[in-house]
Amino acid sequence: MVKLNKIYTKTGDDGTTGLVSGPRRLKHDLRVESYGTIDETNSAIGVARLHTTDMPDLDAMLIRIQNDLFDLGADLSTPETDEPPAYEPLRIVDHQVERIERDIDLLNADLEPLRSFVLPAGSAASAHLHLARTIARRGERLMVALSRSEGERVSPAALKYVNRLSDFLFVAARHANDCGRDDVLWVPGQNR
Repeated sequence: MVKLNKIYTKTGDDGTTGLVSGPRRLKHDLRVESYGTIDETNSAIGVARLHTTDMPDLDAMLIRIQNDLFDLGADLSTPETDEPPAYEPLRIVDHQVERIERDIDLLNADLEPLRSFVLPAGSAASAHLHLARTIARRGERLMVALSRSEGERVSPAALKYVNRLSDFLFVAARHANDCGRDDVLWVPGQNR
């Protein structure tokens, strides 16, 4: 378990931060940006959960995802190398991807069919879930860029998970809008 006695260490005063595996990276490093954006996604989901207390099934899914996002942050902050680690690093696994897919299917089964693109609006829960979705998509873009950077690795399961996450958040946002009945639809060219 993690034990935090002192919150500030002063080791980051030079603009670097330590990865779980030990090496220090600049705070604007693509790996740090990736797991920082995943943390931001997690915080946005936390705000959305303030509005899902009357939706216990959805709220339970969201708390599981928040825990998964800490796993994903640990995965990203422990880069894979060719040398075997001294400990078993925490990694996103296929089971987590499969579970989020089942949750997507479960929520999607009750949704009204889409007739247009959905504006990020409606209920407070839906709007916040849409915001979390867009942050997750930014995290995914950063993770893909990281995975394409020389000398960097991102596990396929982590990339699948973050891709499914934004799909889940889209479906969850529609679910929070009375199963899509209260979605606010885009009207192309409405204000010309």
